[in-house]
Amino acid sequence: MSRVISLELNEVDFELLRKYVDAGKLPTFERLLARYDLVQTTSETEYAHLEPWIQWVTAHTGLTFSQHGVFRLGDIVGKELRQLWEVLEERFGLRVAAVSPMNARNVLKNAAFFVPDPWTQTATLGPWDLRLLSTALVQTVNDNAQHRITVGSYLRLAAAAAVNVRAKNLRSYAKLAATSRTKKWRKALVLDQLLCDAFIGHCKKARPDYASLFLNAAAHVQHHYMFSSPFYRGELRNPDWYIEPGLDPVGEVYALYDEIIASILTALPDARLLIATGLSQQPNHQLIHYYRPKDHLALMGQLGLSGITAVQPRMSRDFLVEFDSPRDAAAAQRKLEGFVAPDGVSIFSVENRGKTLFCMLCYTRPIERDFTISNGEVTLRHFEEQVAHVSIENAIHRQTGYFLDTGLAKTGTRKPIPLTSLFDHTLSIWDPETASALSPSAAS
Repeated sequence: MSRVISLELNEVDFELLRKYVDAGKLPTFERLLARYDLVQTTSETEYAHLEPWIQWVTAHTGLTFSQHGVFRLGDIVGKELRQLWEVLEERFGLRVAAVSPMNARNVLKNAAFFVPDPWTQTATLGPWDLRLLSTALVQTVNDNAQHRITVGSYLRLAAAAAVNVRAKNLRSYAKLAATSRTKKWRKALVLDQLLCDAFIGHCKKARPDYASLFLNAAAHVQHHYMFSSPFYRGELRNPDWYIEPGLDPVGEVYALYDEIIASILTALPDARLLIATGLSQQPNHQLIHYYRPKDHLALMGQLGLSGITAVQPRMSRDFLVEFDSPRDAAAAQRKLEGFVAPDGVSIFSVENRGKTLFCMLCYTRPIERDFTISNGEVTLRHFEEQVAHVSIENAIHRQTGYFLDTGLAKTGTRKPIPLTSLFDHTLSIWDPETASALSPSAAS
């Protein structure tokens, strides 16, 4: 049986992507969409549950949010859930692999390789270059809002790149890296290209039966720059200080993915390709600013919190604070929830988990010079110096996702399917007894 490659293109908006296809800009996507059905997937109806770290757990387990209960990024580590990789390994004896699967834990016994996402604390398995790459990604992604990469991470990335970069992509890397200081989104493109090159190289060496690759640059770029797409028809615009007029980061990332898919199909010609997005995005209807602490631990100290044992940055505005005791956590929660901006709007939202607090810097208006926050006990002036501007949120989540399988003939009649069904559909490739929502009997 041929190998299966699962390409997880997080939150790609195929409605917008099709406009680039129609303009003749994405030849690989054009061929795929002409030959195979692009099926819509449906997920949660409550907006608070339309988060990728929830929906990818659903895709990997076949369970809805109410069944798996994983609400935060990284929380999969504390759950006893059977994910697709270990089911394939245990039930069918397959050799499996994964690169950067979102909110997934590694409990595999004989994986070809496993590189976790930068936010989930679980084991990395594989050769030295993948372990170096994993360590560098954690720092690079978590500090991206400050546009800062440590010397150590540069060295790790360079070492991993030296082994994994494909020669045909050297010019592309050079161009993206050389312009990434002023065109910040290109750092995300470099990372996705490197993940793909490493994935292809190690798949060719280890030849896993099933391997998944998760890419996040498109989700990042759509969130930050959808207003700058020439195919956006809304009234909002990104300010000139945010992005130079005339640039199109969305078109750039879609073009990169077009090339990545072509590379996978060429390098792994015997592979059956599954493409899933989990969710998608749609244009925002207001200008919302996202911020992130520059130094989480130092900021917590300035805000008067005590008893902290660790701080774990998570995606974008989120961070987890660990304490010596539930009493220290409760006291910190009261202090954090009390901080307000000059306009009276809360700065932080907090979820108490006993000895840990899951926090979000939830203020979404501009944080300008001489910005002061206070909770009545502690006053912190020049708060603008403590935070980095992450983005103007151009796009928001939408429950519709997309799925394409090159192992299925095009019918043009396939109906939307639940995101949960991707789990059984994948199992059905090796087990005909497992029912698939995309079987011939379900296609009409």
